[in-house]
Amino acid sequence: MVNDRGKIMSEILVKDTKINVIQVNEQDYICITDMLKAKDGDFFITDWLRNRNTLEYLGIWESIYNPDFNYGEFAAIRNKSGLNSFKISVKEFVSRTNAISLQAKAGRYGGTYAHKDIAFEFGMWISPEFKIYLVKEFQRLKDEEQKQLGWTAKRELAKINYRIHTDAIKENLIPAELSPAQIGFVYANEADVLNMALFGMTAAEWREQNPDKKGNIRDYATINELICLSNMENINAVLIADGMAQSERLKKLNQIAISQMKVLNENESRKLLQ
Repeated sequence: MVNDRGKIMSEILVKDTKINVIQVNEQDYICITDMLKAKDGDFFITDWLRNRNTLEYLGIWESIYNPDFNYGEFAAIRNKSGLNSFKISVKEFVSRTNAISLQAKAGRYGGTYAHKDIAFEFGMWISPEFKIYLVKEFQRLKDEEQKQLGWTAKRELAKINYRIHTDAIKENLIPAELSPAQIGFVYANEADVLNMALFGMTAAEWREQNPDKKGNIRDYATINELICLSNMENINAVLIADGMAQSERLKKLNQIAISQMKVLNENESRKLLQ
């Protein structure tokens, strides 16, 4: 989801601890305030930040990824890290050094967020086991996002091809003086040609059979069906341009749908067996 500041917000569960993940400038930041709940005893992020090893790691990371990092201020902070009286907050550290590895957020999803590279090291500070599970759950989140991205891309492809399809209808099937109602009828008719060829029913028939479902028949299509539908829309646009009658196109498109779905399903079965 997206929070009120426009940053993509996700959540992972690590050892029964809910941890928020946000994206800032297309980079993943993990809430180490949430992570701290998994550590036994009374500890604070400042305890981790004042550690010399932590500061050394942050300094090296910033030197690689942040050209605006203030090395002078960082050196002054690092030199004090061995003193018992030394303590520094995340806000002060970021303000003085212009660091991008850490971010302090206020509001509903507030807390201290660290770039994933830093958050993984913070996980080690909690426990080696926690770090392993953190990396595992974060990777699972990224895998799910990639799957969703693929699904979204296929739906967008179907939308683009639908526009190509409707343009072909305008140019080849709709006489210039048709009323808006007639134009709407032609579009619906052509959409249902594809629905019949692939799903075996019209959009209206699907709604009658599924009164409790929201959306339309294509919203419930599988990825393979969406791929097939996208291909059929392109083919139908060509057949329309060639002047083929609707009944002939329906028969041909149905044959194409059967053939393509067999191939797509066979490919999916092979992947499952590998």
